Amino acid sequence: MRIYKLMARADWEAFRAVGTFEGSADDRRDGFIHFSTAEQTPETARRHFADVADLVALEVETDRLGAALKWEPSRGGALFPHLYGVLDVRDVVDVADLPKPSLNTGAGGP
Repeated sequence: MRIYKLMARADWEAFRAVGTFEGSADDRRDGFIHFSTAEQTPETARRHFADVADLVALEVETDRLGAALKWEPSRGGALFPHLYGVLDVRDVVDVADLPKPSLNTGAGGP
């Protein structure tokens, strides 16, 4: 299964240069790296990244994350993937540009 980490392109470029990602300020505050499924990604983008003009979605295969990946209830009780560890750049299988999120809700994934 594939999951997605949304971030500004500049953050992706910094992550790619270093090779590891310990999370955004919000991730570090919460103690894990937030991910979304394809179905959850549009609402995550709208709620948390509406002010990010150059947004990307990092696509990660869940099998690569092992036991550090936990599925936990979040928004509306839905299970969201949370990584309790560091994300390695080698775990990113694809990167997609996302349009600037609108305030309208939509369906579909990245």
